Amino acid sequence: MAERRIGLIMNGVTGRMGMNQHLIRSIAAIRADGGVPLTNGDRLMPDPVITGRNEGKLRALAKAYGIERVSTDLDACLANPEDTIFFDAATTQMRGGLIRKAIAAGKHIYCEKPTSDTLAEALDLARIAKSAGIKHGVVQDKLFLPGLRKLKMAIDSGFFGKILSVKGEFGYWVFEGDLQPAQRPSWNYKKAEGGGIILDMLCHWRYVLDNLFGEVRSVSCLGATHIPERIGEDGKPYVADTDDAAYATFQLEGGVIAHINSSWVTRVRRDDLATFQVDGTHGSAVCGLQKCWTQSRVNTPKPVWNPDVPQPIDFFEGWQEIPDTQAYPNGFRAQWELFLRYVAGDVPTYPWDLLAGAKGVQLAEAGLQSWAERRWIDLPELTV
Repeated sequence: MAERRIGLIMNGVTGRMGMNQHLIRSIAAIRADGGVPLTNGDRLMPDPVITGRNEGKLRALAKAYGIERVSTDLDACLANPEDTIFFDAATTQMRGGLIRKAIAAGKHIYCEKPTSDTLAEALDLARIAKSAGIKHGVVQDKLFLPGLRKLKMAIDSGFFGKILSVKGEFGYWVFEGDLQPAQRPSWNYKKAEGGGIILDMLCHWRYVLDNLFGEVRSVSCLGATHIPERIGEDGKPYVADTDDAAYATFQLEGGVIAHINSSWVTRVRRDDLATFQVDGTHGSAVCGLQKCWTQSRVNTPKPVWNPDVPQPIDFFEGWQEIPDTQAYPNGFRAQWELFLRYVAGDVPTYPWDLLAGAKGVQLAEAGLQSWAERRWIDLPELTV
């Protein structure tokens, strides 16, 4: 068994998501466990250099998690032929330019979504990557969540019969910053800084719907800015000028109808911060991030509408939880390991590339257009 080094340039990992999910729970965890196992018995060991503007923050992070290399000079990092992958989790508005530079330097690309705040740029990035012949991938983390993996197993088993509809609820109350400190950064609520829940979450819903239920063919979306003023990190009020909630309906290939509410201004009374109910002719399922429950056709109760008496049926009975029959690693780490194996030639294909990322941007852009024009928007097939 041999250890194979693979060099990574990791940009934007001092932020919340990049630090927690990509650096600490993915790359640092992989290194602590001795690398990624390959089919021939070798171990693929990621060797990251973390880049950013604040050297002090970078060095503190590197020291805490056993990272040997930091840099504030991204151009120098891109010029190093020993590092073959560029990863970006920084701001959406800067991502396109950084990916172009990395592709020009011959790097493989792995990045967060959205890949851009416009479809035109997102498609251009996919075309440039294809022309350059490099390998590329986009984070599609929710596909690797235990709850959705169990739901996918139920779909693949034929449990549902014909799937009819999908109903999703996502969100929680993000505090305004006065009564309690906000738990999301202020840029999420500023249009000029790439904020807005439609751009953020419809990119997620595109890959969830496409991969589990059928390609999204059209969308009707209503956005809202329910809270127009919030308190920033400096303690001062600012104008929240972009959407903090979205109410979207999707028509999928094959006739499935999906509706997903996304909100940072809702209080949770459900099983998880994100839940999906799938109804089919032979059964239904409800999943959260970790768990999934099913109810078959023969176990479905027969309610009778009578508003004059207390409801006699406990509708939570009659559902069975899909058990944990395998270990479910952190979803970000699982996708990182798959992409690293792809770059190393250990797996032949990787489906969630920059074109898949562009599809997410396409849906977000169509959702914003639908809101502005108050109508359904069809989504043409994307190619590069």
